[in-house]
Amino acid sequence: MLHPRTKRSNLSGRGKSRAKGRLVRGSAPLRFHIVTLFPGSIEPYLKSSIIGRARDARKIKISFYDPKDFTRDTYGRVDRRPYGGGPGMVLEPDAILRAAEAALKKAKGKRQKAKFIFFSTDGEQFSEALAKKLSRERNIVLIAGHYEGVDARVQKILKAKKVSMGPYVLTGGELPAATLIDAVARFVPGVLGKAESLEASRVSSPEVYTRPEMLVWKGKKYKVPAVLRSGHHAKIDEWKRRRDS
Repeated sequence: MLHPRTKRSNLSGRGKSRAKGRLVRGSAPLRFHIVTLFPGSIEPYLKSSIIGRARDARKIKISFYDPKDFTRDTYGRVDRRPYGGGPGMVLEPDAILRAAEAALKKAKGKRQKAKFIFFSTDGEQFSEALAKKLSRERNIVLIAGHYEGVDARVQKILKAKKVSMGPYVLTGGELPAATLIDAVARFVPGVLGKAESLEASRVSSPEVYTRPEMLVWKGKKYKVPAVLRSGHHAKIDEWKRRRDS
């Protein structure tokens, strides 16, 4: 399937430093490199809201690498029939590796290393802890497969970390890539408006309320819990802990 070419982002920045054992970034963005056949499927989301503002502020940078731009096939084809039979098509290794190599060259051009991520159902379950760890990288290359997947030799050659986004199967790796970027970017200093927005650094609850204090809906009244209107922070934190348990 063909689609309009999507231009790659071109943001730049400078270095990082460490203070009191915690990663502190200067103006150097965390760079995400996405190898995908369908950059247009997630680019609108990655240009919006908090992630979009983080890109504008050069806190993070996102670049796309379409394997069709790197294939040696005359007609731009990158999907092939699988060995051993079976339904669907598999993305060829050559075009994927050449796209990943282009991302690596961009990172090395800035004398930086890259962390490769290969989305796979048998990978490590993605978590908040892994997101925080990845936020300390300088360059993250995400291999977003499609159809029946990417030739397994790509993961072995790149020594990529296998990551699973959950106990389910999606039609492609674009949504996992966008999800990972969103989760990781939150740990980059300056991306969130306030550091307290990180749930791990505060007492949080799955229940949140705002105005009006009394909501009337179809004849029924729904009131904000009294404790949240009390101004008693210790009691409010205790209420949140109970809801979160």
